[in-house]
Amino acid sequence: MVLLALVIDAYSLVVFVAVVLSWLHLSEDNPVLRITNRLTEPVLSRIRRVVPAFGGFDFSAMILLLGLRLLRGLFLH
Repeated sequence: MVLLALVIDAYSLVVFVAVVLSWLHLSEDNPVLRITNRLTEPVLSRIRRVVPAFGGFDFSAMILLLGLRLLRGLFLH
């Protein structure tokens, strides 16, 4: 269970880094950007299909991070 919590925490960090990188408008060939996009976009794109942008804001990462926190809470209690 502790290992799963660690994996969830690590993925949460990757999602957070992806959000910060999206604010920086880096080149698409940036290796860190490519890795974070590869790890997060499959999940974020599914969330975006269900919850589209609202008022020009994309809440998919926030929804994913909340879901990860809830999932982590289930495995630690």
